[in-house]
Amino acid sequence: MPKILIIDDEKAIRSTLKEILEYEKYEVLEAQDGEEGLEMIQKHEVDLVLCDVKMPKMDGIEVLTKVGTLDRPPQFIMISAHGSIETAVEATKKGAFDFVPKPPDLNRLLLTVRNALDKKNLVQETTVLKKKLSKKLDMVGSSEALQQVKETIEKVAPTDARVLITGPNGTGKELVAHWIHAKSNRSSGPFIAVNCAAIPSELIESELFGHEKGSFTSALKQRQGKFEQASGGTLFLDEVGDMSLSAQAKVLRALQEHKITRVGGDKDIRVDVRVLAATNKDLKKEIKEGNFREDLYHRLSVILIQVPPLKDRIEDIPLLVEKFLEDIAAEYGTSKKHIHEAALDKLKQNPWTGNIRELRNVVERLVILGSHEINEEDVKKYADY
Repeated sequence: MPKILIIDDEKAIRSTLKEILEYEKYEVLEAQDGEEGLEMIQKHEVDLVLCDVKMPKMDGIEVLTKVGTLDRPPQFIMISAHGSIETAVEATKKGAFDFVPKPPDLNRLLLTVRNALDKKNLVQETTVLKKKLSKKLDMVGSSEALQQVKETIEKVAPTDARVLITGPNGTGKELVAHWIHAKSNRSSGPFIAVNCAAIPSELIESELFGHEKGSFTSALKQRQGKFEQASGGTLFLDEVGDMSLSAQAKVLRALQEHKITRVGGDKDIRVDVRVLAATNKDLKKEIKEGNFREDLYHRLSVILIQVPPLKDRIEDIPLLVEKFLEDIAAEYGTSKKHIHEAALDKLKQNPWTGNIRELRNVVERLVILGSHEINEEDVKKYADY
């Protein structure tokens, strides 16, 4: 049951609002001034506050300001008989959900209450999802090789510099791109990833730049490309070394001029995108063989990040295994399995040509097929190397 606090120095107003809200099945608390209201917010898990603006001791705007510093502030609806546009604007800037004049229209007030509580629920759900995503995208390990990658990310993320991320398959290049985006000034914008190797060469331009209706046989309607979708955020070009030369030319123009043209169109569309790229290929070798444009390479590689293979960070394997055991238990809804030290030592002997992706698959196999406490024999039997 949502908990609502009414802060108002007029007892009649508090009583009326309490009666209405309790009829709507809300739990209601009361405070007769700002100081008492602030104490109750700090003491109780309040979901929503209906707060008068003009009160003795501490006015409503001051209460709103102080509550805004809390870790999980409730939603605020300001109510006042002395409201003005300036006061309403100030309250909104400080985080109030809405401003309602006295005497309140009860239908409007109840609708505003419901909308404010819906917003609080959405904020809480978003926070939980972000925490889950952050945990999923965590870069696990304390090896020197990984620390160098993390230090580079910390330096480059706040800038708009383009980054080329290189390394073998399965090392976590997309994870590095997510980290750069999350720590950048564009973190509130979209993160759009494109696997250039997975899209047929004849469709890559439409995927990246969009197309106009009728521009080719299956173009039944106008479509935005990834550059437009990522505007204001980050575009991650994974496996960029597999992009066709014609698409490379258009990407180069987009990077130079900050504008694109849809397939079949003639209108320039401005885009504000930070481009991150990744590849497992030696692009300098690809340039010599005529498969990759040198000018595009230099545009993409303002900063180079080499993600180390797992064989160069063997000391991180125990931490990675623990994380995978936790993640898999959460996915399956089971208790986390324990792994013996001897089993970990055995895992460290694997060449790990598939890198972290291969390790994750092996751990999942051990969870499914191995003993309740994963031992060395399980690794010998199921690790498949």
